[in-house]
Amino acid sequence: MFNKRMQKLGEERSVIRELFEYGNRRKQEIGAENVFDFSLGNPNIPAPAAVNGEIARLLRETPEETLHGYSSAQGLYEARAAIAKYIRVKFGVPAEPDLIYMTCGAAASLTVTLSALFEEGDECVVLAPFFPEYRVFAEGAGYRLVVAETDKNFRPDLAALENAITPKTKAVIVNSPNNPTGAVYTEGEMRALAALLEKKSKEYGTPVFLLADEPYRELTYGAEPPYLPALYKNTVVCYSWSKSLSLAGERIGYVFIPSACENAQTLFHAVCGAGRSLGFVCAPVLFQRVVAKCVGQTSDLAEYKKNRDLLYGALTSFGYECVPPEGAFYLFVRSPEASAAAFCERAKKYELLLVPSESFGVGGYVRVSYCVPRAVIEKSLPAFRALLGEYKK
Repeated sequence: MFNKRMQKLGEERSVIRELFEYGNRRKQEIGAENVFDFSLGNPNIPAPAAVNGEIARLLRETPEETLHGYSSAQGLYEARAAIAKYIRVKFGVPAEPDLIYMTCGAAASLTVTLSALFEEGDECVVLAPFFPEYRVFAEGAGYRLVVAETDKNFRPDLAALENAITPKTKAVIVNSPNNPTGAVYTEGEMRALAALLEKKSKEYGTPVFLLADEPYRELTYGAEPPYLPALYKNTVVCYSWSKSLSLAGERIGYVFIPSACENAQTLFHAVCGAGRSLGFVCAPVLFQRVVAKCVGQTSDLAEYKKNRDLLYGALTSFGYECVPPEGAFYLFVRSPEASAAAFCERAKKYELLLVPSESFGVGGYVRVSYCVPRAVIEKSLPAFRALLGEYKK
């Protein structure tokens, strides 16, 4: 009677979201101060003052009949022009407003781009560990998802990636800074990847597109992620302000297609068509206006570094093995038992909500999201110590 695949997606909810809902229930039962919810990558740092200032200005000065009306499907020209100018100035890459498509966050950017690129039989390659929804997005568009393993430090493994790429590969998704490991890929690593994709594109006689999923671009701790369109012409950037401006709930982002990209204008038309097909009439207009004035600004991201240093230092001192995060706001921690899912269930006894790594395409780790108030981290540390103590016994 119903679409079985959609029914399954609804019944088998995202592990991350399921934990988040479980945490909400526990907070009602025992009090929020007694639950240590590290499940969701939900920014806890306020948006810059300029964001709220611009919202207030728009509410005061914009004629009411136009404030909340539709924009064109691809987005307000003023927003697209501001983004294009920022890309040109910041990264030295040619960018045109008419090759930018405003979206409802990075999820919409990825889904419309994957749909725009898809032809029957195509494959999409991801590097493990990867954001679990990549599978949903890719398979929803019709792709067969192919997982390429990374090395023991979760860096790109070019040999594994080359083995994963076939004549059916249409796209490779790269997420740096990475969710869930916090890895920031170096320029050398990305140049090697670009060279590989150039080689495979020539070998197969058709371009392999690189999708740069960049919601964490600005959130780094000294490392500088290279701008991939400067390294590989067939790159499509899928961006969101969810993390940089702490606007996760407002769902605002964009797709950027460089003019150097093969058949760039045709691809842009396909992106517009995919947005139309998927029901994205236009991105939230109020926040298109806001980001047009706030491009390049960020929240106080240094607060995440303080959280990272506190949590990483404490857990490693207890005896946990952690991947040192270079960006994003996640700590990837090795599970003291083979099953990360079992470890996460045991952690619930201490009201610690951790995400098992199986949902990210690898085993044996948990993701700890430290975009939480510092008091939550401080109060959780005895629980982390006691949890590990069970294994030491």
